Amino acid sequence: MSRVLSAVAWPYANGPRHIGHVAGFGVPSDVFSRYMRMAGHDVLMVSGTDEHGTPILVAADQEGIEPQVLADRNNRIIVEDLVALGLSYDLFTRTTTRNHYAVVQSMFETVRDNGYMLVETTSGAVSPTTGRTLPDRYIEGTCPHCSYDGARGDQCDNCGNQLDPTELINPRSKINGETPDFVETDHYFLDLPALAKELGRWLDNREKSGLWRTNVIKFSQHLLEDVRPRAMTRDIDWGIPVPGWEDKPNKRLYVWFDAVVGYLSASIEWARRIGDPERWRDWWNDPEALSYYFMGKDNIVFHSQIWPAELLGYNGEGDKGGEPGSYGKLNLPTQVVASEFLTMEGRKFSSSRKITIFVRDVLSRYQPDALRYFISIAGPETSDSDFTWAEFVRRNNSELVAGWGNLVNRTAAMIAKNFGEIPEPGQLEDIDNELLAEVRKGFETVGGAIENHHQRSALAEVMRIIGEANAYVSRTEPFKLKAPEERERLATILHTLIQSVSDINTMMSVFLPHSSNAIDKVIGGPGDIAPMPRMEEAEDLDGGGAYPIITGDYSNLRPWESVPVTVGTPISKPKPVFVKLDPEVVDEELARLDLQ
Repeated sequence: MSRVLSAVAWPYANGPRHIGHVAGFGVPSDVFSRYMRMAGHDVLMVSGTDEHGTPILVAADQEGIEPQVLADRNNRIIVEDLVALGLSYDLFTRTTTRNHYAVVQSMFETVRDNGYMLVETTSGAVSPTTGRTLPDRYIEGTCPHCSYDGARGDQCDNCGNQLDPTELINPRSKINGETPDFVETDHYFLDLPALAKELGRWLDNREKSGLWRTNVIKFSQHLLEDVRPRAMTRDIDWGIPVPGWEDKPNKRLYVWFDAVVGYLSASIEWARRIGDPERWRDWWNDPEALSYYFMGKDNIVFHSQIWPAELLGYNGEGDKGGEPGSYGKLNLPTQVVASEFLTMEGRKFSSSRKITIFVRDVLSRYQPDALRYFISIAGPETSDSDFTWAEFVRRNNSELVAGWGNLVNRTAAMIAKNFGEIPEPGQLEDIDNELLAEVRKGFETVGGAIENHHQRSALAEVMRIIGEANAYVSRTEPFKLKAPEERERLATILHTLIQSVSDINTMMSVFLPHSSNAIDKVIGGPGDIAPMPRMEEAEDLDGGGAYPIITGDYSNLRPWESVPVTVGTPISKPKPVFVKLDPEVVDEELARLDLQ
């Protein structure tokens, strides 16, 4: 058994999240975490809403409300959506807690005292009309390296190079298109050059492990070719105050330091909430513990360079040495599991152009597992993928309904009609043993694929096994066995089928927890095969305001193995678990997007 940290990217609280977001950080992390728990590992899955920075201020200004009010509202929306999707967080919290403030400031002080924070005078972008500092990501222009006319002030998505806003050709504000003014200002910079050697050694070791996706490791190593100090503070009045700069209230820690520390602060908050305040150390101080960070590819730089460098600086493992702070020596990521981008009907997601669909909109009209299935079987695992309503409907109807749902329904229906309970099998024939062996083998092949973050192939293998089970029905034709002398053979076939359905449902439970619980009831179980998360109203542990969290009890799990069904378990006539969608849904949804 290993201790496994599932560190899930923090969704930004400037608005509701769309399905492209949960395709990157949400569903893949949940599938992995559910599997690892069932395989016997001690999993801690943490995240929360990222609530600081200029985009929150901009959105709040547009509505005429305080940034905390906006963050509160969107935090609750996001929590509700992620619970409805079934994401099994041990703790989903937020970055505006007093616990998070304290952990971030403590981390900063140690990195600074170890010599890896430098005060430098730099040019900061300021809006000439509002006087407010513009964050790097709110400035666009032409990349000086590849001439791409859409590079951001911190990075060019076209060539991958990190940038400063002053390097952009023809810089402009994304907020209103004006040309920013650049003024001199002091900031703390993370001394990445002093950490580059250890960072490079760590990345090389990660490459040798063979575990990282090729696109992620190559991009991460490429970042080291142009390593430079990176600003860790900003001129802004919404965020975490900078220790030592209490006399400069408009200086705050930048999200590049603030948000990524959330993985640690959320782990500490979780331990405090369960009444075992030091328990988080099992995942952060034990060198044998494993940690997996889930996100979209636009967050790779934060998790394969900035966060590891901050950890190295905290541990005192760069060129300048140093000593860890009170949290002890902290583990660097075992793997950064970054997905590519999900597009929408061939276009990039864009709220301003209405090319988007929010998670709660999908869940208000369709089953959550229909969305989880699409993301798992066709999501942007190692290359960009496209969400189309036609493909969503096709996969739901031809794969979930006609494939898996059909197998469950006809198995339960035949047992209910002929026996009313799971029958005692007679002598198994070769064809029966072959199917059972094929299903049992799936636990190894499917589990291995999930553990190595090949979730598309894992689910494809489950669907292939379902195809084998449906073919078994066609070959054995149990519906034709009606004579008294054929009853034992009928019982054997139906027992083989329900054992197969039960085992397949165990494998499916990590992908489709809602429907797996429903199917467990169909085949006579209690309907709790996949423990579900819950939303709770929580008090800030250090005297701040109340806020909703996601948590859950995931200890009562079915193991990742074949569990024999119980002869005599009552089986009633089933109702379909999956909803078949009318093809007209496609036109309706395209009309909502103005794409007809």
